Amino acid sequence: MPKAMQYTKGSIIYFEGDHDERIFIMQNGSVLLTSTDIETEQPVAEQVKSGEFFGVKSAFGHFAREETATALVPTVAVALTVQEFEGLIGKNKALIMKMLRVFSNQLRQIHKKTESILNNITEDNQSGMLVVAKSFADDERYRSACDVYVKYLKRYPNASNKEEVAKLYAEAKMRAERADAHSRGKETVESTDTDEASLKLFSLPAFERFAKQYEPGEVIISEYEPGDSFYLIQSGKVQLVKCVNGNSKNLDILKPGEFFGEMAILDNSPRSATCMAIGHVKCLEFNKENFELLITGNPQIALVLLKLFCKRIYDQKRRFRILCIKDLQARVADVFLMLDEMNPPSNPVEKARKFYVSIPDIAHWAGLSLEVTKDEVNKLVEKRKIEIYDGYIIVTNILDMKRMYETRSQNR
Repeated sequence: MPKAMQYTKGSIIYFEGDHDERIFIMQNGSVLLTSTDIETEQPVAEQVKSGEFFGVKSAFGHFAREETATALVPTVAVALTVQEFEGLIGKNKALIMKMLRVFSNQLRQIHKKTESILNNITEDNQSGMLVVAKSFADDERYRSACDVYVKYLKRYPNASNKEEVAKLYAEAKMRAERADAHSRGKETVESTDTDEASLKLFSLPAFERFAKQYEPGEVIISEYEPGDSFYLIQSGKVQLVKCVNGNSKNLDILKPGEFFGEMAILDNSPRSATCMAIGHVKCLEFNKENFELLITGNPQIALVLLKLFCKRIYDQKRRFRILCIKDLQARVADVFLMLDEMNPPSNPVEKARKFYVSIPDIAHWAGLSLEVTKDEVNKLVEKRKIEIYDGYIIVTNILDMKRMYETRSQNR
């Protein structure tokens, strides 16, 4: 049962770092949320007024509080469990859409900060698509380059450079066909790892009319193109790729039951990453026209999206925190700590950790060049902090890695 909590002036409702999965609704009074800006380390304050929610993201995402909540005046706030909160907002379409847009905007702002700290040159949408296509061609992913060129020609049929782009497409297509001839007969192992909760929501026959099939390497959405649809993966895997200063960087791999493309559809912005099929992929595609109808008729879908945004905001902030560390050794150490958080060990007492990553992966997470990353990794090898093998890296003592990070990151 929701419970009305009374707080005197100056009372702490919860501290930053607490694990508390309650969600609060302000009944009367005023609450101040205080935190520290990741990049500037300056204090940030936000005031919560009557009728507003707080504590939603950490409760939905099941992670530690990111702020301290303090009662500014005698205050009454209603505390709810996640389940009680879901029941309360489940049929309130206006509130759900407002929360989705707020979370989408927060995620977009973190993306912008990340690009800024990486000194990524933001292209206009039309030029950007060509840069993305070229990055795929440079990586010899010609099928993906072809798809982006085709999307470009469809989006900009009257472009002054359409003949040049058509020639680039023809060359990429020829190379893609040669590559297909060499790889024909090789089987792709499909993923069996799934998000069962999301898949169950979309298992009804009525959803089959939204189904789309994609071939290995096919680009489903391209970075910089307008966002007019979003997707749920039913089978196969989808690779998220970001073009950073002309180079393709792998961001993540999504599995069945996960959404992608939802951010652009909420804030009318261009795509922030390219999504391409790994092996054969089946997705459900939803457009702007049926999005709100879908949410209204299926409130559980909206709740799944809210939780997805909470997780992605947390993950992106975690990655951004790494990029803000000035000491390079501490930055690499924090990458291993992040990987440990993302993949909790079956036996927490065990101090050694095995991560299936490579040095280029570490370079990507740390926002460093491959050469600089190799230097920093070699220093850790010399100190016997890590061991490098084919296909994986072992951290010999994760607690030592944490102590090193804490000591050296004071130089942020």
